[in-house]
Amino acid sequence: MMFSEIIDRFVEQSGVTVMFRGTLENAVTPNLLDEIFAKTAKRQRCGELLFSSVVDLLALVATGTRRSVNDAYKAKKEQFTDSVTSVYNKLDGVETEVSRQMVRQTAARMAEVVGHLGPRRQPLLSGYRTKIVDGNHLAATEHRIEELRFIGGGPLPGQAIAVLDPDRMLVLDVFPCEDGHAQERRLLPEVLAAVQQGDLWIADRNFCTLDFLFGIATRPAAFLIREHKNVPYELLGTRRRIGRCPTGVIFEQKMRLTDGKGKVMEVRRVTIELSKPTRDGESEVHVVTNLPPEHANARAVADLYLRRWTIENAFQELDQAFNGEIKTLGYPGAALLSFCVALLAYNVISVVKSALAAAHGGKAKRENLSGYYLAGEIEATYHGMKIAISETEWAKHFASLAPADLARVLKEIAARVKPDRFRKTGRGPQKPMPQRSSIRRNPHVSTARVIAHRT
Repeated sequence: MMFSEIIDRFVEQSGVTVMFRGTLENAVTPNLLDEIFAKTAKRQRCGELLFSSVVDLLALVATGTRRSVNDAYKAKKEQFTDSVTSVYNKLDGVETEVSRQMVRQTAARMAEVVGHLGPRRQPLLSGYRTKIVDGNHLAATEHRIEELRFIGGGPLPGQAIAVLDPDRMLVLDVFPCEDGHAQERRLLPEVLAAVQQGDLWIADRNFCTLDFLFGIATRPAAFLIREHKNVPYELLGTRRRIGRCPTGVIFEQKMRLTDGKGKVMEVRRVTIELSKPTRDGESEVHVVTNLPPEHANARAVADLYLRRWTIENAFQELDQAFNGEIKTLGYPGAALLSFCVALLAYNVISVVKSALAAAHGGKAKRENLSGYYLAGEIEATYHGMKIAISETEWAKHFASLAPADLARVLKEIAARVKPDRFRKTGRGPQKPMPQRSSIRRNPHVSTARVIAHRT
């Protein structure tokens, strides 16, 4: 594809930033964001201050281009007729469903692009749309809201359950909740409403409730969820030893579940007797699934459950690479929107990773590419690139591309990137935490004096 001279220079020096900006231009357009707001918002009106404008400000903070919403506003002040107070009021009042639809609809567009990048990743389980689900509590904010100023505890602005597609490595859905103290299980009816026929849902034990398990099975869909000790069950037959796996020994046994209405369901219980106890001292992990044995034997079930850590890694990358939990945004609506903007940015970088993997093959496996290094490159280049290249130029080259055409352009740019720059740094096994001297006895220490006593 023929770019202008200025874009071509950025492609040579920072191709991943061009890929990031081009994907945003195509899949996360202001028109789409404002349309989502107009169709979804119940309390707020569109008004002169557009939803897409406040999302743009949050994106600058989430990617590290600006340090705060106020800083981002000052940098773009000439583009606003509204005051910064109006911007914060708009942020504070954003409804959770608006934030959710922003993630869902932009992820659907990006999923089409990833589908055209190729070569397609092998699905975790053939014949199923695998979805890994987990919750994330947002970190405590500053005590800026008047009612919080005299409260000693950290104010929790909310939480969210995210749904990751491990085959495309995109967060497809999110269920935000403004109550930071609510249990994840309170959101399960909303999650259950999103289950579709042919899905496979993988989750930790917090999601193991009879209503959720029976609800998934009646869709009909499949579940693979760690057993919770409070779920009543009846074991059937004898437990069979299947063999060893890297973390221990695998066993399998049939199990009968009965819901509150007397409905019965037979499932499989796959147990891993761990060679090394967990951090909580547990020596066994029980996984409950309704997958037919011919679709996934006990070893496959154990392996699939271990893939649940994919979403844990995604949350870790989100925390390291993006500023999605802005401590100055105390109102739940604003804090949850900020988190969802970070999820959106995570998805865009995931598309960039997929394009690099498609262009370079084994030299750039996406699991070896660091979201932290990619985000750092984008943060360092993005602001200058926005100054150098006009909005109309981006629209000309990226806005109207079909998913297949955007995938082709991204691969062309990716081929000019050196993937070694973004490869994860390997590390050895973690060393045990050493015993430290008492903090009460030694509240402070001079680093220079400690180093001076080296032998």
